Amino acid sequence: MYIKTTYLGLCITILIFFISFTAVSKPGDVTDIPQQIVEIFPTATRIGPPEIDVPVLPVYQLNQLLGYIFETNDFTNFIGFSGDPINILIGIDPKGVMVGLSILEHNEPIFIYGLGGVPLLEFVAQYKNHSIKERYIINSRDRSAPNTTYFDGVTKATVSVLVVNDTIITSALKVARAKLDGFIAPSNMMLKPDYFATLTFAELVDRQLISSWKISREAALSDTTLPSKVVAAIKAVGQDSEQFVELYIAFISVPIIGKNLLGEGEFARLQEELKPGEHAIMVLSNGDYSYVSDEFIPQTVPSRLSLTQSGLPTDIRDIDFYSYNKPSFITTMPDYRDIHVLRLKSQSGFELSRAMNVGLGINYNASFIDVQQFIFPYSVNLSSDMFILNPDAIEVTPTPLWMRIWQDRIVIIGITCLYLIGLTVLFIKQTSVVKHPRLTHAIRGASLLFVLFFIGFYAQGQLSVVNIFTLLLAVYDDFKIEVFLLDPVLFILWVFVFISLFIFGRGLYCGWLCPFGALQEFAGMLAKKLRIKQIKIKPQHHKFGQAIKYVILVGLIGTSFVSLNLASKLAEIEPFKTSITLQFVRTWPFVLYAVFLLLLSMKIHKVYCRYLCPLGAGLAIIGRFPILKMLRRRKECGSPCQLCKTKKCEIDAIEKTGEINYSECVQCLECVVTIENPTICVVDKYKGKRKRPLGKEATIFVSNVE
Repeated sequence: MYIKTTYLGLCITILIFFISFTAVSKPGDVTDIPQQIVEIFPTATRIGPPEIDVPVLPVYQLNQLLGYIFETNDFTNFIGFSGDPINILIGIDPKGVMVGLSILEHNEPIFIYGLGGVPLLEFVAQYKNHSIKERYIINSRDRSAPNTTYFDGVTKATVSVLVVNDTIITSALKVARAKLDGFIAPSNMMLKPDYFATLTFAELVDRQLISSWKISREAALSDTTLPSKVVAAIKAVGQDSEQFVELYIAFISVPIIGKNLLGEGEFARLQEELKPGEHAIMVLSNGDYSYVSDEFIPQTVPSRLSLTQSGLPTDIRDIDFYSYNKPSFITTMPDYRDIHVLRLKSQSGFELSRAMNVGLGINYNASFIDVQQFIFPYSVNLSSDMFILNPDAIEVTPTPLWMRIWQDRIVIIGITCLYLIGLTVLFIKQTSVVKHPRLTHAIRGASLLFVLFFIGFYAQGQLSVVNIFTLLLAVYDDFKIEVFLLDPVLFILWVFVFISLFIFGRGLYCGWLCPFGALQEFAGMLAKKLRIKQIKIKPQHHKFGQAIKYVILVGLIGTSFVSLNLASKLAEIEPFKTSITLQFVRTWPFVLYAVFLLLLSMKIHKVYCRYLCPLGAGLAIIGRFPILKMLRRRKECGSPCQLCKTKKCEIDAIEKTGEINYSECVQCLECVVTIENPTICVVDKYKGKRKRPLGKEATIFVSNVE
């Protein structure tokens, strides 16, 4: 009887489950769920039909909505170094929490051929179980801001990481605003185009166009809602003014505010700093407690100040507006101690017409080892008189990533451009400079140090043959200049090198701009200090060796049209990625290869540049016939004098006739230093000592003079 009852109960249970499952399933639902979605939503029992308005798939557990699954490629098109977007599968729950992420496709070379895929997977995994409402900051030293999620980036892959971050946040925000409650979509309000009147600072405050936020020390200390430890932190702040907090917040990108404060000239300068859809806030502080800490770094996010709208954080970053220009105003301003102009990016979804909340944080010791931050809140509402309905309601296009990268790296770009200008002047004025050997050698030594440590290790400006066949394929297939603009230093260097090839030849880059070339030269200098005997390659072997790099170049370019993946792997014949980009932090075979080349260059001067470098071969082909052949020759060069060829030109770019082979020359200037200095050039040195032309014996003598 017991067995029969149990069997009957099991049958009834199965029947009820079947009826329930059938009841909640709808036409178009999918019950055979792909494994990638199961990994993101483990309890899912079915997938609803694709949404009509937004390309997302609803995921259910029976009749309960677990969230939405979507691919980032359907919402964003942020291009990485490969020229393609990074496609990520994201699952987001009804509260806006990203419950899982999976990389579907990417072609970022730094991860495929350099660091490996694990660092990228680990970076993306950081977003799991975090809300889209959180404020995200990547690679920040100051991590004290509240309601902020700090993620570690990936060393040597800064641009790729920024592309991933923008891809995840932008696409998830679009889905949240379209499908989830509590995520307000952009309104249809816009600034009145002709809204302007001449107003003083006080009148702007009275009209609610500038927000004035003041908290007296007495009010702060008497606030019974504040925890005692916060009160202690307030007391610890120095008392220099009547107010504990005194802030003025002005959206100076709005004409009626910006022009009345800055004037036409400064307002125009501000507009040049902003991209379409971006806003600028001027913040002034004169209280005891400022919105910036002593550790604040220009062009970063103030850790004490936050801005939210509709519960979503908005990134506010200093644009260093007063780095080279002192603050200038056309109206009487209140006293202030700190002043900064902060940028609100276009893709943030921020709208001036809606209420916003400003938060000012103060750190306090919650326990012996735990430091937390208390937020003083302040609500900001700009005057509704400023706005009208926008009949078009066009969604603002996000600022391209390459533009933001250029803005963030303006200092590096400036230093690089100054060096290139100085290098150009040096090459044009080289005849005057080389008359002073010590000065020339000092300039060259300083240049090699700058190229290796700043251009190479710091700015990651090592050019590669991969750039050449990537460009050729882009021209052949679908050229996108945004791909090349993602790294401003590489872009500037390539433009400069391409132009200079036709003017000076390949030597300007190979001798003065290549970080690995500089590293080889330092290896050669070390060899001389250690008195390591150099190997002199015989002329016939030297000519054969020079041809090798051209064969390698042709092979790589040909392979790239068949398989870019294979060509990129074969391009590892370049030790640049291992030594310069990754600074020898790589698996041992690559490190061993790079170290071997450097050790070999201690015996054979710049052996890689002379015989193996496909990049040098490509540059040599383009710069074979430079317009300006600045390296001076004398009629005695080659006949009878062989001093420069045998002793001065370590890269063997001087023919036996005395002519310079500009396809192989790195323009180290050593030969012209010799010619322009009578104490070094044997032709001048022995001119007054001989009574007859140099004969065979003298020729031999001259060729062996050091």
